[in-house]
Formats: sequence, C-alpha cells, structure tokens
Amino acid sequence: MSNTISLRIPSSYHRAIQKLAKEEKVSMNQIIASAVGEKLSALQTEDYLGARASRASQRRFEAALAEVPGIEPEIHDKMPD
Repeated sequence: MSNTISLRIPSSYHRAIQKLAKEEKVSMNQIIASAVGEKLSALQTEDYLGARASRASQRRFEAALAEVPGIEPEIHDKMPD
C-alpha cells in the first residue's frame, strides 16, 4: 500500500533530487522513498543497538571471551600494527 504526502523542501534539495533522479534514470519519488527508508533504517538500528547495549553485562562479556581459544589469529584476521 502506498500513501501520498505533500512535502515542502528547499529549492536546492528539489534541484539535487531532480538531478540525481535523472542521472539514475529513476523517478524523484524513488529517490525520496529510498532516502526515507535509509534514514528510518539508520534510526531503527541505533535504537536496536542502544537497547542491546543497555542489556550488556561486563561479566557475561568476559565469560564469552574466556571461552575463546588462546591461539594466534590467521594472518587476514590480525590487527594492523
């Protein structure tokens, strides 16, 4: 289901969206819908990670680390010097 909204944006945004839509060969609506989706996703991810962090426990973190084998990481997994 899709809904229609009326939106006031600065002329500079309108021109930029229009230019991008033309370059990408898509509608302005697709550019705006995609931008809104990306912003919502970022905000929801931030909320999700914040909720997960609030449940964090130093004790459980250290217990999980204690179960990691004490072996050298493979070359592609090593931290740079």
